[in-house]
Amino acid sequence: MIEQSLNIPTPSGSVDSFICYPERRRPAPGVIVYMDAPGIREELYDMARRIATVGYYVVLPNLYYRHGHGTTCGPSATDDTSEEHKRMYQLMFTLNNAMIAEDTGALLAFLDARPEVKRGAVGCVGYCMSGAFAVTAAARFAERFSAAASYHGVPLVTDKPDSPHRVAGQAKAELYFAFGEMDHLTPAKDVETLRAALDWSYVLLAQRERALHARSLRRAQAGVVRRRVHPRRA
Repeated sequence: MIEQSLNIPTPSGSVDSFICYPERRRPAPGVIVYMDAPGIREELYDMARRIATVGYYVVLPNLYYRHGHGTTCGPSATDDTSEEHKRMYQLMFTLNNAMIAEDTGALLAFLDARPEVKRGAVGCVGYCMSGAFAVTAAARFAERFSAAASYHGVPLVTDKPDSPHRVAGQAKAELYFAFGEMDHLTPAKDVETLRAALDWSYVLLAQRERALHARSLRRAQAGVVRRRVHPRRA
């Protein structure tokens, strides 16, 4: 496995990014891993490495780079009573879908210029706050993304014009959405709104029974999907 830390140019500066890919001669397809609200940390590095081990060139950008390279949150960010938790929300709310679309364009240009990356379609993954970003990327760059996944993504349904549920139909990628059945951040009405909006897309919605909003990527992947709901005209 080859690992690198690179600063990738963007219209807003440069995004410090973790790169990993298999040590082999032939190019690998690209995958962008959008971080969750606590920011870049070892757990995300492990996720990127796991994806890379099965044959992908993975880019993990620090979406908080506009606040300075290396900006992230400490371990107490997931403690609702901590000051770091408040800081995490402050950082999270400085991002929006338009910024991520801008960053994604720069990340795609970076991938296009790398000899280690296979030409053609790429994929992306988002968790929690970045589930919305993965959908945004797949919709904004429909000709580039062939797959996008959102795990416990929030918010996917808003009243804004660029709400993921409004733009997801523009995506040509295969889309995967995973929810917790008891996740208060993605109530059943939002899941149904998303489902209806994606009526003409190729989509899989998966829901873990009795699951809350996962507080870590490892917990988000645990368990068995109990229900699968395919849109009527997928």
